[in-house]
Amino acid sequence: MTDKLEQEAFVQLQRAASRLMEDVARLLKPAGLRPTQYNVLRILRGARPDPLSCGEISARMITREPDLTRLLDRLESAGLVSRCRGDEDRRVVRVAITAQGLALLESLDAPMLALHRRQFAALGERKMALLTRISSGLAES
Repeated sequence: MTDKLEQEAFVQLQRAASRLMEDVARLLKPAGLRPTQYNVLRILRGARPDPLSCGEISARMITREPDLTRLLDRLESAGLVSRCRGDEDRRVVRVAITAQGLALLESLDAPMLALHRRQFAALGERKMALLTRISSGLAES
């Protein structure tokens, strides 16, 4: 494999990811969310009923957020998450999704699924499965 081929593969992946995320950002904008905020809400919904520490949230995020505290401040101000101190270690802040956050995610579930179906419609099921396997392999390397 030539260096040029690896570079081209990287550029094409970056270009595709950017376009996919632009669509996601457009869908989330009317709800007042950015993709990273949506990601945090989905992580917290998946962890229910247990709250998560900031470290646990950060480890599960798709893209790293350099200022998770500020992101959580905005979500808490909007009433979408709640924070409390840990019972065993008061230094640990635990975060949970609120009923309002759950309702917002539920309102976005169908539109997000429809968006993803449009985004990947040209691939078909077999190519999508292959893309998933290839992407997983890259993420693990």
